[in-house]
Amino acid sequence: METFIKKGRKQQIEEKATQLFQEKGYTATSMRDLAQVLGIEAASLYSHIKSKEEILQKTCFLMAEEFFTAWSKVENENNSMAAKMRKAMIVHVQVVTKNTAASAVFFNEWRHLSEPYLGDFLAMREDYEGRFMQIILDGMSSGEFKKVDKKFMMLTILSSLNWTHNWYKENGNLSPEEIGERLANLLLNGLKE
Repeated sequence: METFIKKGRKQQIEEKATQLFQEKGYTATSMRDLAQVLGIEAASLYSHIKSKEEILQKTCFLMAEEFFTAWSKVENENNSMAAKMRKAMIVHVQVVTKNTAASAVFFNEWRHLSEPYLGDFLAMREDYEGRFMQIILDGMSSGEFKKVDKKFMMLTILSSLNWTHNWYKENGNLSPEEIGERLANLLLNGLKE
């Protein structure tokens, strides 16, 4: 029973820390700030977590895992490269909008990871970006997409998708799927002949 209580408290600490990292930034958030939001003594935090970087690491790597897990839906797409890219955009937006606080931390605060975590994170990001570039390359090779600078196009696509955490509202007018579809419609026009 005690393990369950600690686990619940740890999760609460992680969620509050992620919100603070989103609002104030990682470097501007202190353990004292976190303790104050939780209504506990700062020293009590250390019975649940080692450091605030532990929370940053967990947030960044859990988000990365979600992106790679969602990618299985893209791999199962056997139609055109446009259909594959559309699916990639939609599942990406679904992950981004699932937890906008964690997304904000993932996109903005990863730079504060220390080694070896920073290197691991950058390798995962390069792998993920490479998957988008491969779809672009395959589409250009098949003649489905016009010849473009693959890296520039990948960065344009991901920048557009990644920005959604700043304005997405859970009970807004558009679902994550609808947002992904609309962005895909706009962005795919830049790839097609």
